[in-house]
Amino acid sequence: MRNKQIIILLSLCLCFACAKAQLISIDNDSNLIYNPSFEEHLSCPQRIDPYGYMDEPIAWWQPTNGSADYYNNCGGKQCQVPKNKLGIQYPRSGGSMVGIYCSLTDYREYIETELKDKLQKGETYHLSFYVSLSEYSPEAVATIGGLLSSKMISDTCRTMLTQNDIKVSESGIKQKLATYYKPQVVNPFAKPLVDTINWMKIEGDFVAEGGEKFLTIGNFYPAEQSNVVSPNGLRHILPGAYYYIDDVELYCTTCGKTKQIGDISITKTKDTMDYSVGKVIVLENIFFDFDKSVLLPQSYVELHNLINLLNSQPNMKIELSGHTDNKGKDKYNLQLSLDRAKAVYDYLILAGIDKKRLKFKGYGSTQPIADNKTDEGRAKNRRVEFKITDL
Repeated sequence: MRNKQIIILLSLCLCFACAKAQLISIDNDSNLIYNPSFEEHLSCPQRIDPYGYMDEPIAWWQPTNGSADYYNNCGGKQCQVPKNKLGIQYPRSGGSMVGIYCSLTDYREYIETELKDKLQKGETYHLSFYVSLSEYSPEAVATIGGLLSSKMISDTCRTMLTQNDIKVSESGIKQKLATYYKPQVVNPFAKPLVDTINWMKIEGDFVAEGGEKFLTIGNFYPAEQSNVVSPNGLRHILPGAYYYIDDVELYCTTCGKTKQIGDISITKTKDTMDYSVGKVIVLENIFFDFDKSVLLPQSYVELHNLINLLNSQPNMKIELSGHTDNKGKDKYNLQLSLDRAKAVYDYLILAGIDKKRLKFKGYGSTQPIADNKTDEGRAKNRRVEFKITDL
């Protein structure tokens, strides 16, 4: 297990080091998407697994058990470009792309990422990405779209995503009701995405409700609402409509603009966090293998933000601390919390942060921040946080 942790950490940080210049240029523009064309990756994809998990591209993952696929020039025969197991297509840019089923059947695949920053209430944003239909598909659909949400979507289903809302009747009976997610940007129903040679752009503007932090891409509509068509030239090899995806962009079109209110001009500015010695900050999106201290690719954005903070504050020193819920034995929880804090510590060092600026501790379940009697409370207590010890 220790060797596996070292290999994953080295892969993450070597990839970070190789792409550091590119990441800096990405951060300097206004695209809110990390790794927008899937070029940065932890490993080269080797095979298409119908029950696999896409963990190669940095900052992207699949939010359900529908197995999204990653393609790269360095991949194995099934995952190469332009020809691979599920079709033939060159990436729109670079040497990588992702593929998902947006099927005629109930089966669905999605991809998800965390944004660089939360969306601001009332501001207008423009989302765009490109898709291309695999000629191996038996049909095409229209309604592929992008959903912006404040919480990460995570579901064990392999079908269309639905949200389970709790409804309480007048008699006090609670009932779960499955409702459809409503993507803010979706390709028009009247324009099926039928091109197997060229890349087709899906784009649209929307006004943020505020706090949206995650983007999920896929088909959020049942077949009867997806405008399923069967254009000529398709080879009918695959069981459903399969699309390649590339070049995802999200921009704010109104942020930072000056608004005129009467005789007063107000320029909107981005809020900044106040950092001070003794301040404790929870790393909200750090993820590990279940009951282990192996960092998962979904942690990349939060780790990258922490690295940026430490680089922008060269005198800042921090103490990382790991915490668990109260399930399990105290001794085991203490060791697990220590190992998880050290995993983040090791990652920061391998990314170039001076170890003299870092310390780590494990506290097990001794410092809860929520009620351990509920699932939600226990989830909050399983965390890694850092305290600023010097500026």
